[in-house]
Amino acid sequence: MAESMPSRSGRVSRKTNETAVSVSVNIDGTGTSKIATGVGFFDHMLDQLSRHSLIDMEIKADGDLHIDDHHTVEDTGIALGQALAKALGDRRGITRYASIDLAMDETMTRAAVDVSGRPFLVWNVTFTSPKIGSFDTELVREFFQALAQHAGITLHIQNIYGANNHHIAETCFKSVARVLRTATEIDPRQAGRVPSTKGTLA
Repeated sequence: MAESMPSRSGRVSRKTNETAVSVSVNIDGTGTSKIATGVGFFDHMLDQLSRHSLIDMEIKADGDLHIDDHHTVEDTGIALGQALAKALGDRRGITRYASIDLAMDETMTRAAVDVSGRPFLVWNVTFTSPKIGSFDTELVREFFQALAQHAGITLHIQNIYGANNHHIAETCFKSVARVLRTATEIDPRQAGRVPSTKGTLA
C-alpha cells in the first residue's frame, strides 16, 4: 500500500487591539470556503482565492471597521499567510514555481510565485480609482504584501492592461490563486525531496 501524504492543513488565531482573526486552510482541498470579514468586497475576493487555488479556507475576522478596513484586510493577510506556512511545513515535494497570464474580459494580469521561504512582493498594479464601491483599492496591495511576508513566498503581480477596477482586483486574486494551486501541488517526480539545491526552504 502506498504511503499516504500527511495532511497539509494549518490553523491560526491572531488577536490584537485592532482585530481578532481566525484562519484554517487545507491545501489539498476542493476550493470550499467560509469567509466572514465584515468587508463585502474583500470576502468576494477571498472566495475567489479559495475557489481557484482549490485551497479550502475558513476565515473569520472581527476588526475595527468603524475606523476603516485597513487593519482587517492586512491582519487577514497576515493570518492567512501564517496558516499557509504551517500547512506547507518543510515544503517537501512541492512544485515550487508557477506563473500565469490570466484574462478576465478586458483585463489581463500576470502572477508568478516561488514558494521559496523568502518573502518578497513585486507589485506592478495601478488602479484608476481609489475605491471599488466602499473598498479602498490600495488595500489590495496591503493584503498581498502581508500574505507574501507571512507565507514565506516570493510573489510578483503585474496588471498588463485593464479598464475596470473590479476586474483588475479580481484578476489579481484569481491569478495568485492559480499560481498557488500549481506551485503547492506535489510533484510526483520529487515527492520526497525539498525542491532546492540548498536542501531547505524553511
